[in-house]
Amino acid sequence: MKALVFSEFGGPEVLTYTEIPDPIIRSNDILVEMKAIGLNFADVYRRKGNYHLAGEPPYILGYEGAGVVVKTGDSVTGFKPGDRIAFADVPYANAELAAVPAAHAIPLPDDISYETAASLMLQGLTAQYLTHDSYPLKAKDSVLIHAAAGGVGQLLTGIAKHMGAKAIGLTSSEQKRETALKAGAEEVYLYDEDWKAKVLAATDGKGVDVVYESVGSTLTDSFQAARIGGTVVFFGMAGGDPAPVDPRMLMDTSKTLTGGDLWNYLTSSEERINRSSRLFEWIRNGAIRIAPPAVFSLKDGREAHALIESRKSTGKILLIP
Repeated sequence: MKALVFSEFGGPEVLTYTEIPDPIIRSNDILVEMKAIGLNFADVYRRKGNYHLAGEPPYILGYEGAGVVVKTGDSVTGFKPGDRIAFADVPYANAELAAVPAAHAIPLPDDISYETAASLMLQGLTAQYLTHDSYPLKAKDSVLIHAAAGGVGQLLTGIAKHMGAKAIGLTSSEQKRETALKAGAEEVYLYDEDWKAKVLAATDGKGVDVVYESVGSTLTDSFQAARIGGTVVFFGMAGGDPAPVDPRMLMDTSKTLTGGDLWNYLTSSEERINRSSRLFEWIRNGAIRIAPPAVFSLKDGREAHALIESRKSTGKILLIP
C-alpha cells in the first residue's frame, strides 16, 4: 500500500509518499480501506518530535478518518466487509489501509459522508463532551469560546446556539471573525482588542457563565471574563502554558476551574457509538454545520501540513488516499 511517512523529525519536507507493507490485522481488528483522513495539530507535533511515537521509522501519522471495511479478524462479529466506519483514535491512518481495533470503530450511517465523518470525529466528539460533561450547557447560558473560528470553536458555537445559549467568540483576525459569526456567535472580539472589557459589557458587567479555554496563555484573562460562580473549562494550550491558578481566587470568587480530555470519555465502544450518534443527529437537523474542508491528496501531504502550520485555515483539512 501507499502511505505518507517520515523517518526523521522536522518540517513538512520530511514527509514522503511511498510504498510500504500492508498492515497485519489481529483477531480483534478490522482492515479498513481509507476514504478520508483528518489532519490535526497533533500530527504536526508528532512530526516535529514533540509527542512520543511508538515503534521504529518510517513513522505514519494520522489518528482520525473514515473508510470501508475490507477484512475482519477472526474474533470480530460486529462488522463485515463493505461496512462504512469512522474512528477518532486509531494510529497510522495516513495510508491506503489501516488496521482498526473493532472496539474503536464507529458505524457510519449512509447519510453521513466519509468527508463529513473525517472532519467531525475528533473535533466533534471534543465539542460534545465539553458541552455535556465538562460543563453541561443550558438555555440562556452565556458562553465565551476561545479560537472560535477553529474546528472545535465553530462546533462549540453551533452547539451553544442550538441549545439556546449566547455564544461570544474570540479570534485573531477579521476574516476569522466572519467565520465565527457564520458559525452562530452573537458577538466576536479580536484578541488584540480589550476583549475582557467587551465581554463584560456584553453581559451587563457580570461576565459569562462559562469560558471554553483552549489557548492556555489566556487562562488568567478567562477567569476575569467569567462571572462570580462561573466556570472555566481548560482543554488546550495552543498559545502556550497557562499561569498557575491561585486557589484563594477560586474561593473568593466561587469560580470553578475544570479540565477536559477526550480520551477520558471515549472509554468503550458503547461510549464512542452513543456520542457519535448525537453528532450525526446534530448534522442531520442542522444544529451543527461543517464548513467545507480543504482537501488534499494524501500524496500531497506536505502541502497540507504547511497549510495547517500557517494557521491560515479556518476549517478542517482532509487527506484523501
